[in-house]
Amino acid sequence: MKSLQNIICNRKFRYSFLLFILLFLYIFVCAFSYVNAVSSDIANSVFRLHVIANSDEKEDQELKLKVRDNVLSYMNKICENVTTKEDAILIANDHIDEFKDIALNTIHENGYDYLVNIRIGNFSFPTKTYGDISLPSGYYDALRIEIGEAEGQNWWCVMFPPLCFVDVSSGIVPDESKETMKSDLSDEEFSLISDNEDSNVKFKFKLIEWFQNVKIMTAKN
Repeated sequence: MKSLQNIICNRKFRYSFLLFILLFLYIFVCAFSYVNAVSSDIANSVFRLHVIANSDEKEDQELKLKVRDNVLSYMNKICENVTTKEDAILIANDHIDEFKDIALNTIHENGYDYLVNIRIGNFSFPTKTYGDISLPSGYYDALRIEIGEAEGQNWWCVMFPPLCFVDVSSGIVPDESKETMKSDLSDEEFSLISDNEDSNVKFKFKLIEWFQNVKIMTAKN
């Protein structure tokens, strides 16, 4: 016990311990700053879609996908020549009533009378993979469609650049979509979200994912 007290009272030990704490804080602040910068750039490059089904019943989940398909079809038509996320959001805002009509008509045509709540905002998303592109968890601008009670499973995708149908086709993101994302990101940022076997890149992605998940959980609490 006395020897432990002697170690703690030792001036060199106190200095070493202080330096360790300062080094830890420095590394933490650097990592946090890096994550914030990268996450912000990635989030600023995409406009996402979030559809929530009325319930987890099979029929409601199938209805959710029909609403998704019709909304995406309309979005692709009105944003055919759009080259920036900002323009995509402006167009979506201008046609928010049309999106709601499409969702309601789809619901009614399938024999349901659910109400629909549609809004554009900044929402939390989990980590999602679209073909050979992975987006870390975080807050993203998105068009959110809530069907009925909105208590069912979510469906997430990227409306701009268009990645929504990747998983049902080849599993590879179209080159045009990649080029759009790449133009808004640094080479390192793009390598982080691309399918990459580099262990250092994987570690950085996990670091971003961890910090963002902590941020989301903190915000919810």
